[in-house]
Amino acid sequence: MEPGLTPKGRAFAAVVMAVSLASLLLQYVLLLELTRDNVGALLGTLRFFSYFTILSNLGVTLVCLGALRGGGGLSTRARVRGAVALYIGVTGLIYVLILRHLWQPQGLQWWADTGLHYAAPALYLGWWLLAAPHGRLNLRDAVAWLLFPLLYLAWALLRGAWLGEYPYPFIDAGQLGYARTAINAAGMLLVFLALAGILLALDRLLARCNPSVQEGRESRP
Repeated sequence: MEPGLTPKGRAFAAVVMAVSLASLLLQYVLLLELTRDNVGALLGTLRFFSYFTILSNLGVTLVCLGALRGGGGLSTRARVRGAVALYIGVTGLIYVLILRHLWQPQGLQWWADTGLHYAAPALYLGWWLLAAPHGRLNLRDAVAWLLFPLLYLAWALLRGAWLGEYPYPFIDAGQLGYARTAINAAGMLLVFLALAGILLALDRLLARCNPSVQEGRESRP
């Protein structure tokens, strides 16, 4: 059994994983249906995995699966759980502040959209705050978390230059130009930095408030 994770915490993780995984599968089916007669299944799948929303929800699913399985592993490490909290938190925040105004999903798409952008972020952050062990994160972890968003940005721009489509309007270099895209990307980086700082502070605060659930030093990778 994993140190610091109670049966209720594992049950909570199961709920989070079920919501995120179901939303991912539903979105994948809907996207394949939408792209079947134009770009085809292969490019449709590439498009699916080109959204930060999808990648952050995959992280949620894998971390929660690791919590259910126990026994260690990459997905059970404090820095990985914190990274996913950052990524899924940014996913929800940017969607609420910027993207939700750009379209009005209906029917099954509404369910997928709600699961990926509202339910999964809220549930995972709740699980991370209330059920996951705390007290093992440091500033180096928070800085390392920024590597993935930077790699994602590079991939999104390369893919956009190749296919002529970009996953999000604020990094659409074809429409905005690279100068404006760089400014928007810098703004996004500040969002990541700010939320990473908040998560790090919360981790330390929660560890002080409930030292009985701190991860042992021997479990630190």
